[in-house]
Amino acid sequence: MNGTARIDVSREQVLRYRVAAHGFDRASSAPEVLALGVQDTPYGSAPVALAARGASSAGLERVWSLRGAPHLHRRAELATLARALWPLDDADATARISTSVIKEGAKLGLAAYRVTAEAFRRTVVEPMGKGAASTAVSAAVPESLTFWCAACGARHISGLLFQQAGLFGSVRVGTDRGKTVLSPLGSPFPVPDAAAGTGDLIGACLRFLGPAGRAEVAASLGTRPTAIRSAWPDGLVEVAVDGVPAWLPESEADALRGAPRTDAVRLLPPGDPYLQARDRSLLLPERARQKELWRAVGGPGAVLAGSEIVGTWRVRASGRRAEVTVTGFGALSAAVRRALEAEAQTVAGARGAEEGLLRFA
Repeated sequence: MNGTARIDVSREQVLRYRVAAHGFDRASSAPEVLALGVQDTPYGSAPVALAARGASSAGLERVWSLRGAPHLHRRAELATLARALWPLDDADATARISTSVIKEGAKLGLAAYRVTAEAFRRTVVEPMGKGAASTAVSAAVPESLTFWCAACGARHISGLLFQQAGLFGSVRVGTDRGKTVLSPLGSPFPVPDAAAGTGDLIGACLRFLGPAGRAEVAASLGTRPTAIRSAWPDGLVEVAVDGVPAWLPESEADALRGAPRTDAVRLLPPGDPYLQARDRSLLLPERARQKELWRAVGGPGAVLAGSEIVGTWRVRASGRRAEVTVTGFGALSAAVRRALEAEAQTVAGARGAEEGLLRFA
């Protein structure tokens, strides 16, 4: 932070800025938001998110990364990403993995990550199902990092730790007939010695999900605001969004001030990077609509028209077709409906279907 005067902006300016930053104009086949990766939950949603930006998943690797969730990332950037995601210290590590099932084990901090990453490297040496990998890794880590599962009659490693340590264990995440399969990365890298580049990762969070505060960035990384204080980057400008203070890289100040209007219409899948922003009330002010869109399980995608979310959508495979059903929050204009016809075809193509069929609920 360098003392630059505060910028006062409106909600509309922030939304226009984010829409431009996310590449929904499809001006590039390699959207810069890949610096954060594209979450693939539910499975198959990431290619749809990329298609909304005019890109494909070619050359990307599926790994557990931010918050232990599956994301698509550029292969060449995985080692750098692993160092940036490595916890900053023991307190940060404990904050990321502490749950009721391993509350004591989480106090191992960085050692918990290191021993789990090394267990992955010793056990996942060929493709194996997630269950088998969990069993093998569970047997190779301290008992305090596992919990008793009465249903299975066995001890399991904490799922949160297991998935967060997967990238550090140089493991990719694939599927086979609907089941998760883990395998070693083709180009493995060492377990990080220490965190490096965390400030750059925070900067990327602020660039694509900002302006935002420390609490929002910490939530994106799955930790506490105090844990990332030491890595908070310089070169930020304070931004007041309708009076609420937040931060943005100073290099993005002009883009924020001059963000253009757009009439682009896009179908964003659940888990889309745009929907990962923690200030949901800014993206969608109506509380009832928030509950409708961001469901804990089985949530729909979002219909983005210009810089506003104007409805939800779901897709269902039907033979060679992908049937896209849109539910508007209100009456959708004829122009939006026409644009959605084309976007339904984009969704179909991203899902490997030959034809997209659009319906309105």
